[in-house]
Amino acid sequence: MKQLKYIVLSLLTLGMMACENELVDDLRDRNNPPTDPLPDLTAGSADFSNYVSIGPSFTAGFTDNGLFIASQENSFPNILAGKFANAGGGSFTQPWMSDNFGGLAAGGTRITDPRLVFGGAGPVPLESVIGPVTVGTDIVLNNPSGPFNNLGIPGAKSFHFIAPGYGNFANFPAAANPYAVRVTGNTPNATILELATDQNPSFFTADLIGGNDVLGYATAGGDANINQITDPAIFEGAFNAIIAGLTANGAKGAVTNIPYVSSLPYFNAVPFDALDPTNPAFGPLIPTLNGIFGQINLVYQALGQPERSIVFSETAASPVVIRDESLADVSAQMIAAFNASPTFPLFVQSLGLPAAAAPLVANLLGATYGQTRQANSEDLLTLPSASVIGTVNSDFFAFLTGSGIPAALAGQFAVEGITYPLDDRWVLLPSENAEIVAAVDAYNATISSVASTNGLALVDVNAILTEASTTGIMFDDYNMNTDLVFGGLVSLDGVHLTARGYALMANSFLQAIDSTYGSNFEASGNLARAGDFPTNFSPLLQ
Repeated sequence: MKQLKYIVLSLLTLGMMACENELVDDLRDRNNPPTDPLPDLTAGSADFSNYVSIGPSFTAGFTDNGLFIASQENSFPNILAGKFANAGGGSFTQPWMSDNFGGLAAGGTRITDPRLVFGGAGPVPLESVIGPVTVGTDIVLNNPSGPFNNLGIPGAKSFHFIAPGYGNFANFPAAANPYAVRVTGNTPNATILELATDQNPSFFTADLIGGNDVLGYATAGGDANINQITDPAIFEGAFNAIIAGLTANGAKGAVTNIPYVSSLPYFNAVPFDALDPTNPAFGPLIPTLNGIFGQINLVYQALGQPERSIVFSETAASPVVIRDESLADVSAQMIAAFNASPTFPLFVQSLGLPAAAAPLVANLLGATYGQTRQANSEDLLTLPSASVIGTVNSDFFAFLTGSGIPAALAGQFAVEGITYPLDDRWVLLPSENAEIVAAVDAYNATISSVASTNGLALVDVNAILTEASTTGIMFDDYNMNTDLVFGGLVSLDGVHLTARGYALMANSFLQAIDSTYGSNFEASGNLARAGDFPTNFSPLLQ
């Protein structure tokens, strides 16, 4: 009986354990439901056997203000080629740089500098961290031989892709691009488009063509004397010619539109109110500055221009002082008002100058502040302005001292963004940005029409960067935004993407290709993964 009792107990225990195991298995099944296997990858109606990419710096993989081996490895066309290889794609050749320093030389003479790196507080030149380097990529001594599937030409405008001799060293620097020189090989007068079409591509990407047509003007602060916006009619002709050439033999492809420059950190990383009263080099001077500008503000008010008044706060950040050429120039009226004021000589004496210097000071103040105001939230300060604001403008300092102003006083009146208005090249004014927006809208209308007419996939880069600059955009587990350094999307130069940003761009291409040509890169699990791509490169990468 005892034995029977133990047998029964054992059976009960086993039964309870079995029930418990079934419960655990049931819970495990509920938490990890079976998943259907992913479908096999299909190319749909696209043929990726011979893929060629054409475009400016994004195509090349430009990042951190340079092109170097690691950045080329992470270019979005190279990422795409890796995915295309799983769907019948062939080899993909790039014009490799010589090292990971970046920069270019011509016959041993440096023509562009090495890349930027993170210096702890912000972007700094590579050489400021590791010391001098020799730029090894030389457009005279060691150009690679093509043909190249990646025809990304940093700096190229739309019409440059159809310009003969753009890659001929004999035309450098006036009418040739050093990156184009590296890809033309034995046919220096061939156009970049011809280099692409001669390969008879079965599939192509053409990205951000037209981006540099507005970017050069924007980075110059809207100074048309430095760089001009390409007329939309010229862009339309160039873009139509490029797509006509690429599709002549039936190739399919994908194109992108152009983003607004205001979504890039190059134009929004530096705040318009950059003057901090807690800065020991600025804060203690605020009462004196307000006293000086108080005299100038009285003239603005008398001229019916009170909105131009310049006042610095002792408790909050103040806007920088800028020159706005869209304002009416009231220099002559200001000079006349100063000279007519009976108290102006006393003001001049308060500066440590003799009363007899009043006409000279009147002329200097009128000429300096005749088209001046403080910046507002609609003004876009360019990234390089961060290193200019608060420094002494050496040219204006020399002018003042040459006019008889003592050096100490000249230094006080030549401080960029405070007593010396920031020049146009450092600020993109609302009127100038409006010109850019109008051009971008015209370009994008052309791109959309041409893509639709030719049945091409269209990637809305404008929408992607707008979303990233407002709410951020999710890429796997990462929220990517356009904050400089820490946003993860845009590299240290404030314009070009990080490696992870280019991976996001590659995925946007793949999704557009899926939608247009019936491939299934996304559904089959063939998108790039964010964690496989870095957001910055070490200074030690050589």
